[in-house]
Amino acid sequence: MEKHYTAGPSEQPAQLTPSAVNGEGLPQSLFINRELSWLEFNKRVLEEAADPLVPLLERLKFLAIYFSNLDEFFMVRVGSLIDQNLVEPDKLDDKTGWTAKQQIGQIFEKVRSFSSLCVKYYGAILKELRGQGVDIIDFSHLSKVEELVLQKRFHEEIRPLLSPQVIDRHHPFPFLNNKEQYVAVTLSADGKGDKGKESLRVGIIPTSHLPKYITFNIDKRQKVAFTADLVSHFAGKLFGKQRVLENYLLRITRNADITVDEAYLDHEQDFRGVMQELVKKRKRLSVVRLQINKRPSERFREYLCKRLPVVSGHILEEKIPMDFSFGFSLGSVLPEIGKSLSFPEMRPFPSIDFSQKNALRFLSNSDLLLAYPFQSIKPFIDMLNEAAEDPSVVSIKISLYRLANHSKIASALMRAAELGKEVLCVLELRARFDEQSNIDYAKLLEEAGCTVIYGLEEYKIHAKLCLITRVNHGKISYITQVGTGNYNEKTSEQYTDLSYITADQAVGQDASAIFAALCLGETVEHTESLWAAPHGFKSDVLRYIDEEIYRQQVSGDGLISIKVNSLNDMDVMAALVRASQTGVKVKMVIRGICCLRPGVEGYTENIQIRSVVGRYLEHSRVFVFGQGERQRIFIGSGDLLSRNTVRRVEIFVEIKDTAVREQVLAVMEMLEKDTLKAWEMLPDGSYRKERHPEGAALDSQMALAEYFSKPVPLPPAREGFGDKVKGFFSRLTRPGQN
Repeated sequence: MEKHYTAGPSEQPAQLTPSAVNGEGLPQSLFINRELSWLEFNKRVLEEAADPLVPLLERLKFLAIYFSNLDEFFMVRVGSLIDQNLVEPDKLDDKTGWTAKQQIGQIFEKVRSFSSLCVKYYGAILKELRGQGVDIIDFSHLSKVEELVLQKRFHEEIRPLLSPQVIDRHHPFPFLNNKEQYVAVTLSADGKGDKGKESLRVGIIPTSHLPKYITFNIDKRQKVAFTADLVSHFAGKLFGKQRVLENYLLRITRNADITVDEAYLDHEQDFRGVMQELVKKRKRLSVVRLQINKRPSERFREYLCKRLPVVSGHILEEKIPMDFSFGFSLGSVLPEIGKSLSFPEMRPFPSIDFSQKNALRFLSNSDLLLAYPFQSIKPFIDMLNEAAEDPSVVSIKISLYRLANHSKIASALMRAAELGKEVLCVLELRARFDEQSNIDYAKLLEEAGCTVIYGLEEYKIHAKLCLITRVNHGKISYITQVGTGNYNEKTSEQYTDLSYITADQAVGQDASAIFAALCLGETVEHTESLWAAPHGFKSDVLRYIDEEIYRQQVSGDGLISIKVNSLNDMDVMAALVRASQTGVKVKMVIRGICCLRPGVEGYTENIQIRSVVGRYLEHSRVFVFGQGERQRIFIGSGDLLSRNTVRRVEIFVEIKDTAVREQVLAVMEMLEKDTLKAWEMLPDGSYRKERHPEGAALDSQMALAEYFSKPVPLPPAREGFGDKVKGFFSRLTRPGQN
């Protein structure tokens, strides 16, 4: 019998039976709720905090990533469900048949179930830090010396910066900012502590303007004290004669799921102005979660639920820090041990040297793949800078979603415009949490002379597409780049992404048609070489799945390999089920959300699903159909989420160049052979860490770092490349090699 997570008594999902089916006529028990699947992914991130092979400070960083991910999940996904529960309370999830209220109940239960692991892993990290001479201060067990030092630091450095506020008839309850910590106390006006007769008297102390923590040394040991805990510890000294009765730390999470609606679009201001108003509004949306450092009294709980307001069931009691952002920076204040307890530095390899203004000549004759973060993004930036100066280049067109701070790519585009090139930037202002950054870049690009369009009303433009158009002796030619990740120098060193540059003229013509349509506020309905969502991509994927089903029926050699970040599109999942039932071997690497259960007899027994969670965030999207001479390989920007397949502009390109095909297949093979960072998805939807035979350990990301540490020769010389790849694999997987 299938195991189902239970919500509260009033939120129990309807029990599924073997006959329960979804719109595709498939058993609902074959599918997993999207939100619970994402929480399982975040648990895999959490498990990295317990991996003894991961350096200590990196384990702390994985804890920080886990909690940062969870913040965004509550802001966006839970916020969306709360809105849905208000507007469409009877709407059912198409995979599990649950209402929004039932999904919210399941989410909070599952998050609470992970709390004990968080406490356990954090405790283990603290113990190891103590062994390294670093103490995270526990304010419930202060030594006399620690108390004296902290009291002095509090009075000299912290107290002058505080603004305690007593809430009464003359001082209303303040607005609490998203993801910021507050000290909250209940007070006795007469000093006797009678809580029964008078109304509850509450004091609030903001801490967001303070440093997250302070450090000091005692007897050659490094001490780290969280400032919010410090303020809480000395809160009794801040309210004069009023005695503190209860003392809590609070942190709220606000809904951030806000969209551009018709009400905004009715205004006369342009889309950029609309987005600026939208960003302001987001800061004041409703509370979806309240974290508190200990169980509140019933009286105070009722007070918070009324004043914030927040649903009582959405209050989470935390036994470890509520703000884990310190995990990202602690290593920088521990210089003596920081490096030894962190990953060894790895710089992206400069795979090809375009500094001599030879990029356009090379790329006119040879395709190029850049594999981030193992290879540097610099060749792409050099290409843009060269295009800015080259007299044959007439235009540069690019779709921008998330840019780095002080972006060299934006600088290259502005320089090109200033030098007289036509520069078109399709800048998506609705890139969540990057809206303000994109608004600011839009202004800078426009001031430099670039033409900036802000995307489409109905579709987000998530494509990673760049087109350089040249005219030589009256003949137009194109160099086109299609990627899986953003044009962002920072994330190119943190995420695994692929960037493909080709002079294939059919690809360039499609790219030109796509940009022309976007300038008219439209999307292309037909392309020859590229997949283009929303009208293509999904239909192309389904067509190639059907082709493999046919090949399996005719010759028994059907094969599908897919690498994406998420899968929940019902049409695609139904097609994969049909492929499995036919006997097609389906291998998928899905980092995050996966709503399809593999290995279910009669349905998905030929589907294998893995998730790789390692040092770098797996982000590339790759589709491989068939094998041998008929094998087709595509890379691009979209996942197999319904938002990507039907509500976004996404672009995929087929890899035709022999050398680049071998490189992409090398990526897929490394991931398939990973025995250290891979998780296998089981039929019940849970994940099991891959086990490896003694001496056969392989970390795919580290192996790919070595694989891509070879320079691309100038001029190109690709002979014998396939033999090198095969030899490299045999050496990596030989027993005894790490």
